[in-house]
Amino acid sequence: MLEAAGVGAAEERVYRFLLGVREADIAGIAAQLGLDMARVQGLLASLHDKGLVGRAAEPPEGGPERYVPMAPDAALRPLLLRGHEALEWARRGVEQLAEEYRAGGRRHDAGQLVEVITGASVIRQRLRQMAYGAGEMRWLCKARPVALAAAENDEEWELLARGVRYRTIYERELLEGPGMVDNVARSIRAGEQARAVGTLPVRLVIADSSMAICPLVYESGDGPDGAEPAAGPADRAGEPTAAVIHSSSLLDALIALFESQWAAATPLHVTDSGELADFDGGPNPAVHLADDERYLLSLIVAGVADKAIASQLWVSQRTVQRRIQTLMQRAGALTRTQLVWQAAQRGWLTNG
Repeated sequence: MLEAAGVGAAEERVYRFLLGVREADIAGIAAQLGLDMARVQGLLASLHDKGLVGRAAEPPEGGPERYVPMAPDAALRPLLLRGHEALEWARRGVEQLAEEYRAGGRRHDAGQLVEVITGASVIRQRLRQMAYGAGEMRWLCKARPVALAAAENDEEWELLARGVRYRTIYERELLEGPGMVDNVARSIRAGEQARAVGTLPVRLVIADSSMAICPLVYESGDGPDGAEPAAGPADRAGEPTAAVIHSSSLLDALIALFESQWAAATPLHVTDSGELADFDGGPNPAVHLADDERYLLSLIVAGVADKAIASQLWVSQRTVQRRIQTLMQRAGALTRTQLVWQAAQRGWLTNG
């Protein structure tokens, strides 16, 4: 029972005997357990080294040394922790060896690098398998999907609730489809980070940084990957075909493509009334900065320190930092540098 903690079966037997009698000498233990005294002496020495037994404080005068059991949790916890650490190191070693094995296979067999799958149902199944094993999903969603309608994409809500991160870029044409505004708004309320662009170069789904699915064959100007959360599939002849791409330089390039599109896309948000809005800096921008926000933003762009800004605005430094965080959220920026860039891209300081 305790072998996983480094305690052998014979040692456990002696220890359990001491738990019952609370105190005994070597001869008594040997007689009761049917072991020779040399064997018992060795087992007691091992148990003593592990902190499971101790010597009685006051043995009888002239009598043999007696042993008592010690608390098992205090003695075994360090052994269990060391065992856990050893198992964790072993697990990491196995994962590293497995990755080296897969990498070697990919170098010698292109079929392990790019897997071709055909059929809408096959693509849907693979996408769902990817999603349930991922911590982050990244989507490039073009118009006219062919493999998975929005009403069928139920796993996104479940995975968002579990804490899986979703970052999605939508083509504006896709957002104009029936029911798409409500669908995207629901996703955003559930935790999806969404952005929009005029056009996307390709459909793409990336799970973490380990796998991607993208179209292989284009038909009628659209690639058949398929499964973005969108309106119903378009009618087209033949089955869609897609590539499943595993860890490689090709996957790294697709990840870089997504991130470049993400940086250039317009963040989407849901208004208090539940409507979908963006932060486009075009002729009719959805965001109008108040005068004090515009002034605050101009000071940030100018590189003025928070303390000086607080003095300029007659507010506390914490208030300045809170207002800056609000602007960053509205711009979809994670850093102040990104906020400055987004402000320049959207003309927030030039549109009066």
